[in-house]
Amino acid sequence: MSGNQLAPVLAGSPAERLRSLLVAAKSLSLHTPGHRADLVGRHHLPSERLIVELPAVSCLARHLRQSGELVALVEVTDLAPVPVRDRVRARATLTGWLTVADGVADADAELPAVLELATAELVTAGTTASIDPAAFAVARPDPLADSEADLLCHLDDHHPETVALLSRLVPPGRLHGVRQIRPLALDRFGIVLRLEHPDHDSDIRLCFPMPLRDGDQLADAVQAMLDGGHGCLASGNDGDRPGGRAA
Repeated sequence: MSGNQLAPVLAGSPAERLRSLLVAAKSLSLHTPGHRADLVGRHHLPSERLIVELPAVSCLARHLRQSGELVALVEVTDLAPVPVRDRVRARATLTGWLTVADGVADADAELPAVLELATAELVTAGTTASIDPAAFAVARPDPLADSEADLLCHLDDHHPETVALLSRLVPPGRLHGVRQIRPLALDRFGIVLRLEHPDHDSDIRLCFPMPLRDGDQLADAVQAMLDGGHGCLASGNDGDRPGGRAA
């Protein structure tokens, strides 16, 4: 498929996108009865479950040690790394039970707590997807999730000429009145551009010729789109957003 032909949207499953969001997120909000904690750099997904590291002296850690299990709600917001208007790309909510990880004995050490997932929702561009815990457990993050922010910022800061060339793959009618184009999102299937108008914004996805295995393939994939006209437009994942102040 070449030129500006429309293609079906290629994207990971909701479970994969949620896991990618959690892998890339720097912080999350944790709510339990009577407690709320904003945890920065204290969560990870070593296997199928989300683990949060609670400070040993925190009230939440003490409460969890005493009770052994707490009802919990986790909220995560995915923000575009590039400074654009309306930086929120997705929001996720996970509910379940927080338990102490196996093998924890030292009461003076940070407390690893495991979220036993009950429900999960992912909201993107006004669409809400419910995610089954079993699907989340076996999902794998997008291979670019860890490096997406750095790649997008590098593209935005140091290669505006590449962004300008990518904009030539967008139908001219979509560019009418556009004052600036910024790279908004990136995964193994393609790149999303933010088209900034004076009073609103719109997003459009350009698909790579083939899914990427890692970030090292990005430059070649972009060049292939530009050289061979293989940057097809996705038939979804774009739309108008009201204008506002840059975040």
